[in-house]
Amino acid sequence: MLSPDIALANLMNRTATAYVQNAPAFIVYRERTHVTASIGRAQDIDRSVKVRQADNYAVMQDLPGGAERTGQAFPIIPYFDPFSNFTYSWFANLKRVDITLNRVAPSLWPLPGNDPGADIVVPYISFWAPSYAADSAPSRLHFTVLPTPALTSGQFFPFDVAADSHSGLPSHIELRFVGDETSISLDYQTIAGYWVITHARYSAPQHVGPFNFTVVSDTSYDQFQFPTTPPDPRLVAPPS
Repeated sequence: MLSPDIALANLMNRTATAYVQNAPAFIVYRERTHVTASIGRAQDIDRSVKVRQADNYAVMQDLPGGAERTGQAFPIIPYFDPFSNFTYSWFANLKRVDITLNRVAPSLWPLPGNDPGADIVVPYISFWAPSYAADSAPSRLHFTVLPTPALTSGQFFPFDVAADSHSGLPSHIELRFVGDETSISLDYQTIAGYWVITHARYSAPQHVGPFNFTVVSDTSYDQFQFPTTPPDPRLVAPPS
């Protein structure tokens, strides 16, 4: 097998290529979000969502038969490459979840070629230290990734990455952050030819006055459709 750092870079390149070349124009789905707080409270937030993928502009309706709203797809758009240099902000309590996600187009890693004249071999990725998990195999790659001292506080790393044996694209990615207990866990499937999130879990510590607790937002996505024309008149043209 390839060294784990080169194998991980290959996986990220394969993901970036598929993400750019096979992007859906519109996505329609249902999401079911369960929000819990470690102080012993819980709340459900369910919505139907129609989103224009290019700029993440969505029309959403609270279920069943509740209010409509527009904005970024709730809670995050299911078409998202977490290996890219995204930025986000997060707020959650038991009544609302606000996640603002700014996606960045992924780029390809220039991989080194074999050089029989090389005297030493150094790790290709300087800021992540990937290794193969115990159940990893050539047909189903599975990595554990730890940060190196090159990462600073607040920067993310893909702690757990598993690839699907059929598509070769990630089926599970867990992001962690240096010096922060926040974690983002994403499960993917290929549906109607599109690589999309089917389950997302976001866990983050909260500090309100003297109280410290953890809020967890757990979302399941289903009833996917990928129309090629706008599923709502408000999605025809970019918003002003």
